[in-house]
Parts: sequence; structure tokens; C-alpha cells
Amino acid sequence: MIISGKNSIEEAFVAKKTINRVYINNKIHDDFCERIVKYCKQNGIRYDFVDKKILDKFSLHNQGYVAEITDYEYSSLDEILNSKKEKGSFIILLDGVEDPHNLGSITRVADCVGVDGIVIENRHCCNVNETVYKTSCGAINHVKIAKVTNLNDTIKYLKKNGVWVFACDMDGADVFSSDLTGNVAIVLGGEGQGVSMLTKKLCDGVVSLPMFGKVNSLNVSTACSAIVYEIVRQRQKNG
Repeated sequence: MIISGKNSIEEAFVAKKTINRVYINNKIHDDFCERIVKYCKQNGIRYDFVDKKILDKFSLHNQGYVAEITDYEYSSLDEILNSKKEKGSFIILLDGVEDPHNLGSITRVADCVGVDGIVIENRHCCNVNETVYKTSCGAINHVKIAKVTNLNDTIKYLKKNGVWVFACDMDGADVFSSDLTGNVAIVLGGEGQGVSMLTKKLCDGVVSLPMFGKVNSLNVSTACSAIVYEIVRQRQKNG
């Protein structure tokens, strides 16, 4: 996988990702460049100073740095379940989120609030790619993501393992009046269709964010931020 930009590459170094090769703009000779070259020498990573045109073929927004890293290693659902913290499982499930910018933003939020992991479906969600990596601002290195064959089967499995699953949709109960403490998984729908009808029926409940303006919906990553921070608030309130 190709990643680009200073933040993405530095986060990959910090997270000790397997980096195969680094390309650096041959016009750049700053402190960051010196750090990158030093790290590459210390860790036996090949690095090359190349023309800007070569970097731009990989990525137009590269800030003078491009790296080849191993593909993202997905976790299993059980790994996410087993990593639950003291206050219980805290999982995000994505139903048809296809925009990598949204997946990246959700991953960043997930890391900020200490989510145990994110679950995506093989067929109906974007994979982790350069855009996800860059949008997450490095959070992708710290958040477990599991790919599953069938999201509805996953919901049934989570419920059997004591996790309460709530869908986020416009017709749900006010999230601020709902009990989201304990072992909780939140299902967020894709950019166009939202959470599917069958998936909502399988969930233990449906919650929604109150709307007071003329627009009656939020971007999925924005909605995710509001929902998960409400879960954090409830957990802190309940000790």
C-alpha cells in the first residue's frame, strides 16, 4: 500500500509498521528529511531521493514524501471482543460506508474515544487504503478493524456474547435519553441508504440525534462523533 505526506509516514514509523521503501523529493533537505533518512538507515529501509514528478505519480498531495508499506492487517471479530475494556465492549459497525474519507474520519474518532474496534462488511464497505490512512491522521495504526462476510450474522454473534447493539437512524429514540452503558455496539449506515431495514430489526434498539434545523441528516462520520461521545459521557457519569 502507498501512503504519502509527512504525518502519515511519521505515524507509520511510530507505529512500527513494515515499511518497504521511502521516496523523498530530491529538492527537500530539512529537519524532517534528516529524521526520515536516519530512521531508514537505522532500520535497514531503502530510501531514494527522486524527482517531484515521480512522487506525483503515486500521490498528488505528498508533501515530498511517499512510502510503500505492507497492506493493512485486519483483526478478527473475536480479537475486538476480547480487547474490551473495564467498562465493557465499545464497538462500531458500519453498514455500507463506501467513502474512504468517512472511514478515515470514523477511525480517527474511534481512536480518540477508545473504541475497541470497527467492523466492516466485505462487500459493502470501502477497504483501508491510502485515503483512509491519510484521513485518519495515523489513527488507523491504533484501531482494530475487522472485515466480516455478513453484518447481520455479526450482530447476532455480538448479541449472543452479551453486547447490546443499537442502530443509528432518523426514526430512533433520542440518543440522549437512551441507556448506552455496558457492552455496546453502534451500527452506522452508509452515505446513501443508511442502516438497512433488516439490520435495524436485528438490533436491540434504534437511536437518533435530535435535529433542530432545516437539514434533517448528518454526514455519517459527524453523526458517529456525536453518538460515541454521548456513550463516553454516559460511561463517565456511571463511573
